[in-house]
Amino acid sequence: MSRQTPVFEKVALIGLGLLGSSLSHAMRRAGLAKQIVAAARTRATIDTGLHLGLIDEGHLAAADAVAGADLVILCVPVSACAAIARQIAPALSPGAIVSDVGSTKASVIADMTPHLPDHVHFIPGHPIAGTEHSGPESGFAELFDGRWCILTPPPGSDRQAIDKLRRFWQACGSSVEVMEPQHHDLVVAITSHLPHLIAYNIVGTAADLEDVRKAEVIKYSAGGFRDFTRIAASDPVMWRDVFLNNRQAVLEMLGRFNEDLSLLQRAIRDGDGDRLQSFFTRTRAIRRGIIDAHQDTGVADFGRHMLPQDEAAQGSADAERQAAAKRDKET
Repeated sequence: MSRQTPVFEKVALIGLGLLGSSLSHAMRRAGLAKQIVAAARTRATIDTGLHLGLIDEGHLAAADAVAGADLVILCVPVSACAAIARQIAPALSPGAIVSDVGSTKASVIADMTPHLPDHVHFIPGHPIAGTEHSGPESGFAELFDGRWCILTPPPGSDRQAIDKLRRFWQACGSSVEVMEPQHHDLVVAITSHLPHLIAYNIVGTAADLEDVRKAEVIKYSAGGFRDFTRIAASDPVMWRDVFLNNRQAVLEMLGRFNEDLSLLQRAIRDGDGDRLQSFFTRTRAIRRGIIDAHQDTGVADFGRHMLPQDEAAQGSADAERQAAAKRDKET
């Protein structure tokens, strides 16, 4: 990613966890801001951010961080957005862009809009990227590379401000889509929120089994359970807020999921192998489509930097997919 003329003079990050620290790395890599400052809850987090070179200044008060900033990004749990908007409102500069990285959008708009002054541009955002890790040490510039960032500007938002924020996220490595907030919440309910809910539930079920010891669950974890535990290790506060703030869309998707699960239950009970194979074949194609769209690889690296052996395995998997595609075309 080549460096470019700074898009913003001063960027204020409210929160310096995985997404905030990764944004700093991405901005540094591309030269997107002349100055990066942050607000955090503890002095220890600020000191870590300064030590790692993530920020030029750190503040315990969010209002101090946003003073003079032309871009403010809230990188906090969505339940904290209203209080922070209320705190920073008096200190926001005219013309500043205010955004966020939360994975629910309708609730963030409803919570923040009443507190923000008319002289700023409020353009909520959601980078579809993450790992199970948290804290300022967990960030890395490549987190957003090849991923999507969804912007959900309220009606009447300034077009130039939207385009400026779009260019910012593109320079961070993301493709950008503009979407209505309610549609966004429905999409992520099935692609992100429901999978996390299922992961938490499966791990909880395994932990509660009386006839299987917890040590055995850990010791004999095959790929499926191991993969579920990865996202079940995500920040519990963040995901509590996600489900409470996107409850309607999540409940709708959960209802549909339960209906499909009942059909599979019936097929297993009835010994209906044809139905099971047909279902698995159709859903397998979706997984292959995700890989073909470059939203994942055949290697389950889960957002971690790949080791050399993983890169070799990825090359082998890519070659096998190409060979399989060629065989399918020939037949």
